[in-house]
Amino acid sequence: MIKLQQLIGLPVIVIHSGKQVGTVKDAWFDEHWQLNGLILECAKWFASSVKIVAWTDVLSCGEDTVIIASEEAIIRMKSKQLLRSFYTGLVKLKDLPVVTVQGLQLGRVSDVYFYPNQGTQIIGYELTDGFVSDVMEGRKWLRAPSDPDAVLLGEDAIIVPAVSEAELEPVAASNFKG
Repeated sequence: MIKLQQLIGLPVIVIHSGKQVGTVKDAWFDEHWQLNGLILECAKWFASSVKIVAWTDVLSCGEDTVIIASEEAIIRMKSKQLLRSFYTGLVKLKDLPVVTVQGLQLGRVSDVYFYPNQGTQIIGYELTDGFVSDVMEGRKWLRAPSDPDAVLLGEDAIIVPAVSEAELEPVAASNFKG
């Protein structure tokens, strides 16, 4: 399992040429928050389009590099089409509040976890209550409910079952190993 933010800043290299074709800037999601692909750094400051690599063209994600199938895997997309992303889309996953159906806020999303070789579904959330709380108590880990219909991934909040409060664990105790 990997943390999404571990991919940010990694070089993207084509497997057959060894050529670096960009650096990961963000991740792009569909309306169900499935990982669609990676957004690459763009040289232009105010570009109307972005360079993306579909997740199906990502061969592997290592600690130091993302390997893709070919240079042709990089496509341009209008920035406006990028509705959901981790940092930069119209709807940003980072800092979304996670609340129970009873209205209790469990924290805000600081990172997400997924198994890169087993699909693109988010399997867990790292939650923060802010810097002071992170230092004093640490961040919290919430495993995504096994029933995807039990979670509403909205534009302004993620709504989870009431039982989620009892399932929170300290990040260190969740044993994150790739």
